[in-house]
Amino acid sequence: MMSYAIVGFGKIGQALAHAFARKNIDVTVASRRPPEALAPQARAIGPTVVARSLREALKADTIILAVPFGEHPEVAKALPSWEGKTVIDATNVFPVPEELDGLSSSAFVAKAFTGAKLVKGFNHLIAATLAADPIVEGGHRVVFLSSDDEDAIAPVAALAKQLGFAPVKLGKLNEGGTLVHARGRTWGQLIFQDLFKKEQ
Repeated sequence: MMSYAIVGFGKIGQALAHAFARKNIDVTVASRRPPEALAPQARAIGPTVVARSLREALKADTIILAVPFGEHPEVAKALPSWEGKTVIDATNVFPVPEELDGLSSSAFVAKAFTGAKLVKGFNHLIAATLAADPIVEGGHRVVFLSSDDEDAIAPVAALAKQLGFAPVKLGKLNEGGTLVHARGRTWGQLIFQDLFKKEQ
């Protein structure tokens, strides 16, 4: 069984926790705050959502990054190596800071998580939409996935399906992935698009 953790427990982290709870899938949640501070909220979302320390959370196979963009280096430093881990980058940055030097924000994030497989995903919807039931009128809400590691997308797509979403693969970060990244002061064309597919 794959194990999952959400790092960051703001609006997006909590929205994703709701998605896991709805399907009774175990997920660890962690943030810079101590687990005791998150526990009441985690319990309120559902019994499968458990607050733990960041160190404990990072033992999971798949880690969803739901922290503000500028905090990702701190999370990356928490493990000496990210070998064998999948990181789902649900962060957005806007406007895009110059230090990204032309890279997409996820390619920039990937550099910090040495050895990890990085997939951009669950980032294009606002928190309230992400928290809502993804199955509506016989359709499944779309989540876009992109990665420079082809093998990494399949397990993340499987998780998206388990959560009730319809995964749509956009290819590499600098190809279709640019549609879910901001460029300068312009949002990617697919960001905030709430789309549905009849079939998962």
